[in-house]
Formats: sequence, structure tokens, C-alpha cells
Amino acid sequence: MTNDGFILSSAPNFRDLGGHRTAQGGTVRHGLLYRSDALHTISEPDLPVYNGLGIRQLVDLRTAHERESLPDITPEGAAYTAVSVQGPTAAGGNFSEALLDRERARAMFADGAADRFMFDVYRELVTDPVALTGYRDLVERAAEGPTALVFHCSAGKDRTGWGAALLLTLLGVDRAAVVADYLASNARQENTDKWMRLLAEHSGLEWDELIPMTRVRAEYLESSFAHIDEVYGSFDGYVSDALAVSPATVAALRARMVA
Repeated sequence: MTNDGFILSSAPNFRDLGGHRTAQGGTVRHGLLYRSDALHTISEPDLPVYNGLGIRQLVDLRTAHERESLPDITPEGAAYTAVSVQGPTAAGGNFSEALLDRERARAMFADGAADRFMFDVYRELVTDPVALTGYRDLVERAAEGPTALVFHCSAGKDRTGWGAALLLTLLGVDRAAVVADYLASNARQENTDKWMRLLAEHSGLEWDELIPMTRVRAEYLESSFAHIDEVYGSFDGYVSDALAVSPATVAALRARMVA
């Protein structure tokens, strides 16, 4: 851990999902499951720490365009896997390209539209077929190993945020702790702010118009859970019917991740 409280200063939203208590009285084990922002940013001074975490799987949740533009630095000894959770037509898919087109950017994000855009993203993350396939893959990889595993997107807050919420909920962590873990991303967006400000300059939009896209809000995450109840009846229905994650996989995940 660095003096600034980050495991990796060059990837400020890289963090361990361990330490949470579960409803069954267990504790999520440390050092097995990490979430992160972009991993192309790892600096030379951070490499020894990054390589020393024992990571065996890196799961990249970004779109093909993001992966090709900014390829990951994979830890020594880890297998890299691309697992898309957004199709090219999804609400959040490649939104950065829209910000390069001033007319399109204004239509999509100006005058409060960025706020509506974010709620659309969070609803699609629990219903879009690409998302369902991708998050099932993430859960199965976490359950089957090898561990440790890190999963990430660009900012580590939305696609990764839902992935973390899903995994922690499956492990039996209560909603308040899941939301608290999700909101911790807000203090870790230094890298995101840099590239979002550059995009904002090209878009012609004011920074305040884009702020809803640069931070997480409890309402965003709660909208995913609410949409699950609306569409699938319950979180358990979402897991069994939409994600098609088996009870055996959930049991294996808990056996591996909870002490």
C-alpha cells in the first residue's frame, strides 16, 4: 500500500474486494479478487507491486475499441481474457467516440442528458445479452480460478462497479456494504478526470454537463437492482434465469472466496 492509500498509484481505483463480512458470518478473503480502473497506465515504480500480487487472471471488461487503443499491461504469470459486457449499440458502448463529434455529444449529454444516459447504462448492464454473457463469464472465472483475479474497465466504476456489486452480493455481502464499496470509486478518479477533461474540450460541452459520467451515485447502482426486480422478479431470478449461473457455481465461488 502506497502512502496515498492506493495499492497502485498509477491505477488509483485498483483495490482488493476482500474484508467484507457476509450474512452467513464469514469474511471475503483478501488477495483473491481485485477490481480496477484501466491497466495500461501501470507505471514502472508500480510494476514490482503489481507483479507481486500473484494475479493469475486478468479480465478486461472494455469494448474492443478500448482494448485495441489502450492495451493492458498484464501481470507476470497471469492469463489475459477479454470479456465484453457492452455491445457496440449499448448505451455506454464507446461513448468516448460520441464526445469527439460536437453535434452528437450535445444531443447525447447536454442539458441533463448525461444523467439520463447513466441510468440507461446501468439498466442495460443487467439486461443486455452481451452483458449477461460477460458477467456470467466473470462469475464463473472467479468461481473456478485460478486466482487471484483482477477485472477492470476504463474508470473502474460502472462496468466494473456492477461486476463487483454482483460478486459481493453473490458472496452474501449486504446491500449497504456493496453500495459503500461502489461509492469508494469517487475518490479514485484522478486518471479518469484527466482523459474526460480532454474529451470534454473536443465535445464543446461544459465540464459540469459531463460530471454525471465521471462519478458514481448510489442511485445508479440501485437502479440496476430495481431493474432486476422489475424484469426478473428478484436478484436470485436474475442470477439463475438471466445469467444462467448454476447453484454449484455460486457454491464454488463462496467456498473459494469466503473464510
